[in-house]
Amino acid sequence: MPTSTDQSPPVAPVAGSRAALADKKVTVLGVKRIINAFFYSMEGFGSAYKHEQAFRQEMLLAVILVPVALLLPVGWLGKALMIGSVLLVLIVELLNSAVEWCVDLAAEQQRHPFAKRAKDMGSAAVFLSVVNCLVVWVLVVAQAAAEGRLHW
Repeated sequence: MPTSTDQSPPVAPVAGSRAALADKKVTVLGVKRIINAFFYSMEGFGSAYKHEQAFRQEMLLAVILVPVALLLPVGWLGKALMIGSVLLVLIVELLNSAVEWCVDLAAEQQRHPFAKRAKDMGSAAVFLSVVNCLVVWVLVVAQAAAEGRLHW
């Protein structure tokens, strides 16, 4: 009889057994869930692009700024910070848009101080992400210029 001190390795399920089929089903469902999540995300991007002017503007800036960050003579960490700060603006804008749509739905287009407060807070978050992006870009470019890697 095994005791609590036995350290036997876990036994893999026997092929064709219920446990093996359950493991396979979970794996297949996990992959399917990831694939579905990808397509839902693409729908979200499409919806934001179609319905949100601010997202379109920020996406245009991202399309310009990401290649610029890759081409600038700054270190890899600087490039990562610059690109990350641009992506953060898009992420926060997507979250802000989602909050605004939910608030509009919940408030049924009626004015309510809580609805305004929620929308203003989302707008403030986008503003802070844009300020963060600007600060990161200025600091990384200034450091590269100070080190003589950038020539004006």
